[in-house]
Amino acid sequence: MSDRINVDNNEIEKFSRLADKWWDLNGEFKPLHDINPLRLDYIDRHAQLAGKTVLDVGCGGGILSESMAKRGAASVLGIDMAEESLKTAHMHAAAQSLDNLAYRCVSVEDLAAEMPHSFDVVSCMEMLEHVPDPASVVRACAKLAKHGAPLFFSTINRNAKSYLHAILGAEYLLALVPKGTHDWQKFITPAELARMTRQAGLNVYDTCGLAYRPLTQHYYLCDDVSVNYMIACRAP
Repeated sequence: MSDRINVDNNEIEKFSRLADKWWDLNGEFKPLHDINPLRLDYIDRHAQLAGKTVLDVGCGGGILSESMAKRGAASVLGIDMAEESLKTAHMHAAAQSLDNLAYRCVSVEDLAAEMPHSFDVVSCMEMLEHVPDPASVVRACAKLAKHGAPLFFSTINRNAKSYLHAILGAEYLLALVPKGTHDWQKFITPAELARMTRQAGLNVYDTCGLAYRPLTQHYYLCDDVSVNYMIACRAP
């Protein structure tokens, strides 16, 4: 066990309070359900999930983990430090008899020490902005990936526009997510994330923005990384 677990207890408590809402398609996690087909297709396009061993770091209630298992991955392991969220993920997966999907309550750093270079694909989506030391997560993800494996990270840029869109807009004006979901100071610029990946020995080979049209309530992929964005990396 790590001497200092890379966890913000306030974040764990926040998501634990919402644990029974993960699979409410019109509830607090509706934006995650809405963007999930986009991020799933992005990962599958770059990683060809069919037959692969996949790790989903910060899986929450299992929205992305389940979709990757259904897309044909040989096995998917979702990990998270919020036990209540994992209970929801377990129950939802069991109801669909997904035998290629498992969940564990373990930190990514501890799993990296236990299972280095074990996964064909590693995803860590909408999680880095919720931990005290995101660079530690990136390093652990890099260690967990097999040589040459693709890794995927998504987070939110830190600038005036992201404050307007992700905090004022999403939390207060449009009520897309609960108030207090995000802390703008924990947002991560693409340059900062690129530096973290480089220091972890990873090579970034694709960057993609994710934007929202309020009038049509539609999410779409784009080249604009000023708010939400994803990157694809490769392990050496």
